[in-house]
Amino acid sequence: MKPVHDSGPKPAPDLNLFRVFDVVYRERNLTRAAEVLFLSQSAVSHALARLREQLGSPLFVRRGRGVAPTPLADRLAPEIREALALLQQALHHTRVFDPHRDVGTFTVAMNDVLEPSVLSRLVLRFRERSPQARVSSVRLDRPRLERDLASGRLDLAVDVEQPTGAALRHAPLIQDGFCVVSRRRRKLDVAAYMAARHVTVSSRRTGLAVEDLVLSRLGYQREVMVRCQHYEAACRIVSDSDLLLTMPRRRAEEINAVLGNHLLPTPLALPPLELHVYWHRAVDGEPRSQWLRAELKALLEEGARR
Repeated sequence: MKPVHDSGPKPAPDLNLFRVFDVVYRERNLTRAAEVLFLSQSAVSHALARLREQLGSPLFVRRGRGVAPTPLADRLAPEIREALALLQQALHHTRVFDPHRDVGTFTVAMNDVLEPSVLSRLVLRFRERSPQARVSSVRLDRPRLERDLASGRLDLAVDVEQPTGAALRHAPLIQDGFCVVSRRRRKLDVAAYMAARHVTVSSRRTGLAVEDLVLSRLGYQREVMVRCQHYEAACRIVSDSDLLLTMPRRRAEEINAVLGNHLLPTPLALPPLELHVYWHRAVDGEPRSQWLRAELKALLEEGARR
């Protein structure tokens, strides 16, 4: 039998390789990752090859014009992201966080219904407090939320309260009560509300809207004639019909100040809509993430006071 020569343990991977992995995982494209890292595309490819050799398994495969993570990469990504965040926090202890310098690109996920009332004010606020920051609002994808926050593809997400895993953190941002939008002023009791026909708004293709979920728990089912994606479109439909629209009051006040529709109290006691901000536990104590969360909360609270 030939003697087995033990070459000893492989050297630990260069920490810079994990940074490359993290950015490629987030961008899903080597060219964009190279731009973020200020490297050439060949340098990014070489770094991934070195990491693949160290781990003994491929991490990404070609897909279209980009790359897709392997199951191994999906398992490693949250832990690598968390480890890099801890290193960043250690570095932050030696340098005071400066929003004018340290925010970079801020990516927040929210649904189409929320974006019209939040994004413009968010951009204005950032222009005042962090002029160099770039703001990106993307569609909320609930099944991928934990993965996107873990990988750094998202900094924060804004959504109604949802069940989450242990890796995610969330906190309430703001509450808003419901009202009923009508073309004409009318007395609206439960019987009249249920006898009427309705328009509803949802960013999802199928499934009950938020207010219909609440009504179903109370034992009611209303007749929805129109389903659309945006509250402004729904309010315009109301102004040209006898349909009723149930929606958050603050947004209703903004839109219908121009359209002239009437805002009526809901005849049923609907619990207020509560928005939460979501982030990954890896950035719990990171000054940049803490600052972003505080700014978003302050922005929505200011809007509520107007």
